[in-house]
Parts: sequence; C-alpha cells; structure tokens
Amino acid sequence: MSELLLIDDDQELCELLSSWLSQEGFVVRACHDGNSARRALAESAPAAVVLDVMLPDGSGLELLKQLRNDHPDLPVLMLSARGEPLDRILGLELGADDYLAKPCDPRELTARLRAVLRRSHPTAVSTQLELGDLCFSPMRGVVIIDEKELTLTVSESRLLEALLRQPGEPLDKQELAQLALGRKLTLYDRSLDMHVSNLRKKIGPHPDGRPRIMALRSRGYYYAV
Repeated sequence: MSELLLIDDDQELCELLSSWLSQEGFVVRACHDGNSARRALAESAPAAVVLDVMLPDGSGLELLKQLRNDHPDLPVLMLSARGEPLDRILGLELGADDYLAKPCDPRELTARLRAVLRRSHPTAVSTQLELGDLCFSPMRGVVIIDEKELTLTVSESRLLEALLRQPGEPLDKQELAQLALGRKLTLYDRSLDMHVSNLRKKIGPHPDGRPRIMALRSRGYYYAV
C-alpha cells in the first residue's frame, strides 16, 4: 500500500480525507503544520504528499520549495481553500505535480493521486533516451547535459519522455497532458503550460541557442531537433 503524508491544518478535513483514502487502500499520516510535517518527512519519505497552501506556521508554498530541494522526485499534490489562480501558478512553478482547489471531491483527489503515483513508477520499457547533447533516464527522472545531472519532478519527467519519444513531432496539448499528467486538461487549465515552462528552465536551450521545447499555437509542443 502507498503511504501518503497529508499536510493540512483543517483537522476535520484531514479526518474525512484520511478515512476515505484509507478505504481506497492508502496508508495516511496527517500533519497539521509545517514543523510537524518536516519531522515526519525526516523520519521516512512517503510515496506522495498532499499539501495545503495555507499552514498555521508558514506558507505551504515555502514548504514545497524545501520539499523540492530535499526530495526533488517526491510527488506533491497541492490543495488550496482559495483556489486562486495565482496560488495554482505559484504551486506549479515551484514544482507541484498537480493542484486541486478545496473543497475537493475525495474521488477526484484519489484519482489524481493514483495518476501521479503511476507516473512516479515508470515501466521497465522506459529505457535511457539520448538526443544530441541530452541524455535522459526516465527510470531515475534524471537528465544529463554537459555532464551535469538535473533531477526532474514526476510530471516534468513524464513530459520530457513523451516529447523525446517523438522528437520533432508536435504533440497535442490534450494528448500530452494525458501522457504527462495522467488526465485531460479542463477549461482554463494551465497546468501543462507551467510544467513545460519549468522544464524549459531546467534543461535550457540547445548549444546553438535554439529552444529545446517549441510551442505551436493552438496545437501543442514538440522537442526541437
């Protein structure tokens, strides 16, 4: 069974979600502030984290930054009571793999968690991919460029793998979202665009200055060769 760390100061909500997720086969640990969450993470790393934006002893976004430094490939799903677009964008920019606004349907949360956990365990056929100066290991979620290792989040890893398997060929946004995020995009959903932006920043351009990932208006993205 997959162990989840649920970080939210709403204890009633934590009890509700813990009960639901337990019935769905997850083992849930709940923390209600950032400090207790840091202690729990130091004791043992879960399979995934569900993290609220608002915590009583600081911002969940600051905790996300620390998580990305200490556990770069740990799947993180953000929650926000406000559901503000800015919170969503900041969370995705800082490396959250997915995002839900509260109140959320426990069934939707379960589906999102299962999707991100599937993406975090690539199948054995995900062999090393090399293209030009870039070498990528989907199994490890690591890119090597100029002998420098770059660790990707789960979503970034699946996104890059999808693009590298069809270099030069545009992938429709919905198709790419299904491959990289495990779900379809909803109206005004910029999750995929934010993950592409983060990935571009990490891997940088080609040696000749050309962007590695190109966008086609109203169509999608492709890896430039």
